[in-house]
Amino acid sequence: MADKRDYYEVLGVGKGASDDEIKKAYRQAAKKYHPDLHPGDQEAEAKFKEVNEAYEVLSDKEKKARYDQFGHAGVDPNFGAGGGSPFSQDIDFSDIFSSFFGGFGGRRSANPNAPRRGTDVETTIYVTFEEAAKGCKKTVQYNAVTTCKECNGTGAQKGTTPKTCPTCGGRGQVTVNQRTPFGAVQTSRTCDSCRGRGKIVETPCRECNGAGHVRKKKSVEINIPAGINDEQVLKVSGHGNSGSNGGPAGDLHVYVGVRPHPVFERRGDDVWCDLPITFAQAALGATVTVPTLDGKVSYDIHEGTQPGDIFKLKQKGVQHLNGRGRGDQYVRVIIEVPKNLSGKQKDLIRQFEGSTSDKNYQKGKKFKDRLKDLFG
Repeated sequence: MADKRDYYEVLGVGKGASDDEIKKAYRQAAKKYHPDLHPGDQEAEAKFKEVNEAYEVLSDKEKKARYDQFGHAGVDPNFGAGGGSPFSQDIDFSDIFSSFFGGFGGRRSANPNAPRRGTDVETTIYVTFEEAAKGCKKTVQYNAVTTCKECNGTGAQKGTTPKTCPTCGGRGQVTVNQRTPFGAVQTSRTCDSCRGRGKIVETPCRECNGAGHVRKKKSVEINIPAGINDEQVLKVSGHGNSGSNGGPAGDLHVYVGVRPHPVFERRGDDVWCDLPITFAQAALGATVTVPTLDGKVSYDIHEGTQPGDIFKLKQKGVQHLNGRGRGDQYVRVIIEVPKNLSGKQKDLIRQFEGSTSDKNYQKGKKFKDRLKDLFG
């Protein structure tokens, strides 16, 4: 375990990074190594797991504080030979200052057995351009902490029950005397015997090793609403980590990634695409086939269409998210110049070129007039 990389290094942020910076870095790294984008790539899968492990610690204020102080030993009970705290005695300075500035009575400890809400879970899912535009249903797989079914969250083997901690009397904290630079003070600290739970499991559950919860792969079907955009987040209530002591579960936050399309580009709720046509179609006009999100449609190109001309197909864009109507589709004309011409084809083009004049080329005529005005 000692060869683990620094969690800040894994996410590519500094130790003083804010919560938003950590979350942003996690989303970028998770998207980079997501298994959906690297099927069968074991190295990418390992990095994806490493990124999730780092974020699980750095996104939790308590775990992050322990990690900042003690490194991996502060968040991994199996780290090192003995596990637990890397020091023989911990001094809780927050309790010390609370004693001095909070009335010398210490702070009242919260009930360790009170119901607590589970933490939220994040995952990423990728959809196609069309699925994002029209909406779809997807099954999301993710890892989350869930209450152990074997012991129903008590941590005790079936047929046994946890005992009230004799050291703290079920309070989860004990009162200790500590020598400090300010003198001897009396403070409260987490009970070492029960680790703040107020109860001791004498016969741990074999399924969860006494934790009362296990981490499992879960799945849930979610609705991807029509019009969702890249990197938007969907909240699935009650599907996060299980709560403790009967508390509610947290939420699942699903970051939606939209795969790029080979033809279409999204701008807001409008769709853009390029349409290559021939010189003859542009000069003479033609009926062309245009791809849309609803399939192919016919469109009449007018005579004298110029390179870069844009025409609009109303209501052929993306559905407005949580609203009525759709955006439009804009089609940009690209006129292709033929290559690898035969001698006969080149002669025909020369004949055509010789038969035209400035009146056939409005933009060219205007350009020549500008040059004349500039240079005489």
